[in-house]
Amino acid sequence: MCWSATADVVAGVGVCAVGVACAARVRRAAELPLAALPLLLGAHQLVEAAVWASDGGRGPATVVWAVIALPLLAVWVPAGTLCAAPPRARRRLLVPLAVGVSTAAVLGYALATGPVTAEIRGHTVGYAVGLSHPALLVAGYLAATVGALLLSGDRWLVGLGGLVAVGAAGCWALWRLEFVSTWCAVAAVCSVVLYGWTRERSAVAGTRAGREALRG
Repeated sequence: MCWSATADVVAGVGVCAVGVACAARVRRAAELPLAALPLLLGAHQLVEAAVWASDGGRGPATVVWAVIALPLLAVWVPAGTLCAAPPRARRRLLVPLAVGVSTAAVLGYALATGPVTAEIRGHTVGYAVGLSHPALLVAGYLAATVGALLLSGDRWLVGLGGLVAVGAAGCWALWRLEFVSTWCAVAAVCSVVLYGWTRERSAVAGTRAGREALRG
């Protein structure tokens, strides 16, 4: 996620703060899961700080990191997007949600039955999970998460999906080179985008409430 334990803590606290601000702006309960996503991403970075502190290995922090990164996010993002999306987009969003649930089931089984290890590699952390057909699972994961955002029908969320796709590709390339882990920066930018989304949704809800009050 980040290039050191300190960077993970700083980024994690900052992203959590954005998540609190996002959640505070929500006017509709259906928008809360997606608005709270920065809180999950920030907590994820704080967990990785513990992985750094324990010098990798197979400890509880490593397992928690993998659970959040793999099965949980594979369901959280498409489910949250489905809840928050306009009615016209909800039927098509059932597809990435189904893909996410299926992918999460396979990932969850792998985590429950096999070892999960973390290894410090310079300015990156390498995680190893015993997966069969990893390329297919990666495709399912991206279809569920990025695909849901791109199909949401909301300009902010579509933009977020594009940002995640580009950011993930860049982060993966740098991580493969074992140069530096930069996903925390992408998570921070995505959290700011979600704050913009909640701010706009709050303004729209306020305008509608005002119109209804005048009509009443």
